[in-house]
Amino acid sequence: MKIRNIYSVIAALILTAIVSCRKAELTTFTKITIPSSNPIAPGDISGFVKGTLLSGKTYTITADLTVKKGDTLASQPGTIVVVKNNAQITIQGVLQLLGTKDQPIFFNSDINKPGTWGGFQCDTAEAITIKWTHIDNTGGPDASGSARGTLKVKKAINVDIEDSWFTNGQDDLMGISNGAKVTILRNTISSSGSTDGEGINLKTGVTGTVAYNVVFSQAGSGIKLETSSGVPFPQTEVYVYNNTLVANGWRRGSAEPGRGVSVGVNAIGHIYNNILVNNYHGIELFDDGDLVHTTYGNNLFYATVDTYSDLVDPALKINIRSNFYPASGLGKPQPTDLISNKIGNYDPLFVKFDGTIAAPNGYPNTNDFSLQGGSPAFGSGNATYNQDIGAYTTDNKGNQH
Repeated sequence: MKIRNIYSVIAALILTAIVSCRKAELTTFTKITIPSSNPIAPGDISGFVKGTLLSGKTYTITADLTVKKGDTLASQPGTIVVVKNNAQITIQGVLQLLGTKDQPIFFNSDINKPGTWGGFQCDTAEAITIKWTHIDNTGGPDASGSARGTLKVKKAINVDIEDSWFTNGQDDLMGISNGAKVTILRNTISSSGSTDGEGINLKTGVTGTVAYNVVFSQAGSGIKLETSSGVPFPQTEVYVYNNTLVANGWRRGSAEPGRGVSVGVNAIGHIYNNILVNNYHGIELFDDGDLVHTTYGNNLFYATVDTYSDLVDPALKINIRSNFYPASGLGKPQPTDLISNKIGNYDPLFVKFDGTIAAPNGYPNTNDFSLQGGSPAFGSGNATYNQDIGAYTTDNKGNQH
């Protein structure tokens, strides 16, 4: 009896520590000041670069830019970066983009059109931190003509992406793998992926948290978790909670529909308190995922129409509600879920929503996915994560956009 009691106490302490760490992660909005050590002069930049981009200054990247191993590229708040000639930024060292709510950082192409620069290629980076930064119109073609992802990491490093905006990419928005530890909080991802690409694609041993993000009109899945069929350990295991996922998964058609959230290939997901509206598939748990250890519940599913035509095969009518938990997966409705069975039932009551179901890459996001008073999402969450459902919560821990 005494031994059993000791084990119970230890288990309780571990659970408390895990929950406390997760709450601290979400409630601490630390302001970090970037000193102007090794300042980079405003104007044209290219080649090998290190140092600090200065507040209020404008920089033009005229050709591929590389931050070498051991070097750091930092940015103070309010920096504007214009990228020409389909250039990309390769990070082998450290990237620190630390804007603020009042002074965000901006990265965009000079053309200001989808797919016109190469994004951040960080496969061998040493650390990535991006806060309060706009990154727009990435995914320009590589030498083979293939679209590049917006942010790629293939190394076991810390990746911290918070309070930022990503629009109009052409492939995976975030493609992170090989044991990286992620903190992806309160971001807005809009209208990315031309005919393919996931919003947040986490593979091969990635661990961490994806919470309070908005993913709107992604070509593929909003959030995708996989490990590896060849190397199943270490496993991908991610907490996915309080995200708002709208109108995702339509541009690939029925041959490979996108999902709000998917878990497969030996990955583990903990999926709670998400709002899923007008996605081709809602939550899909594949039979090759680690479903023994995957947990989920308290998710809200809604559709503004009963059926919609597949974009690739318009003769095929898709019943959105039957795909909240699609028959092709093993996920099942949970007693704690809020599941709409007709228009108006469990409407999350977004402040402004144009009703988008399927839209092209680059479609303007003029919506406001915060919630009106009286939303059924309020007070319906799993309190381990938040009392509310969705990216915008009454305790102000959620999305700040």
